[in-house]
Amino acid sequence: MSDIYGETHRDLQDAFDTRKLADRLEEIIVKTEIGETEKAFIESRPMFFLSTIDHEGQPTVSYKGGAPGFVKVVDETTIAFPSYDGNGMFYSMGNIQKTARVGILFIDFETPHRLRFHGKAIVSKDDPLISDYKEAELIVRVKLSKMWINCPRYVHRYELKELSHYVPGQKEKTPLAGWKRVDLVQDVLPRKDEGRPEKEGGIITLEDWVDDVQKGQG
Repeated sequence: MSDIYGETHRDLQDAFDTRKLADRLEEIIVKTEIGETEKAFIESRPMFFLSTIDHEGQPTVSYKGGAPGFVKVVDETTIAFPSYDGNGMFYSMGNIQKTARVGILFIDFETPHRLRFHGKAIVSKDDPLISDYKEAELIVRVKLSKMWINCPRYVHRYELKELSHYVPGQKEKTPLAGWKRVDLVQDVLPRKDEGRPEKEGGIITLEDWVDDVQKGQG
């Protein structure tokens, strides 16, 4: 009896005559442990997409980026990654605190390949791994429930030109996020950022920042 498919999946599989194919794929590709091949792929990724569920049951997806190796395979059923300075909403992290369930898509655009990773996550500011990541605010650990490779057929080919200069550890001092220079947020910046906009490019308008973003300079 499959525990990956529900009634609605089965209805669609039957409608398109793919039930047997779906069962065979589950047998072949769905795994509950991280092997060496998957470990190498996961730890080589400089980004992934993180799906979480909020307090109202609404799913959302977030992009997470870092230097290759920022996702660590801790053991055969656990991965960990840092949460760096963001926009202050803590939306994904708060969702994890509330509902725990996550879906992760690791993807390689240069040599089309992707891996789905489902599990339950915890967030901690006291995790011992936090010392391994410069400027990390929190560490997320995800316990694997199921993972499987996906057909790369529709993955478009892109090349990584360079890592974002905001990724911690690349420079002696990580630059201030451009949106933190916007005049409309100056009175609500966290204490750690007070005074930095004036020293790092000056205060700008929202229109200035949007213009920078559209030029790829945000």
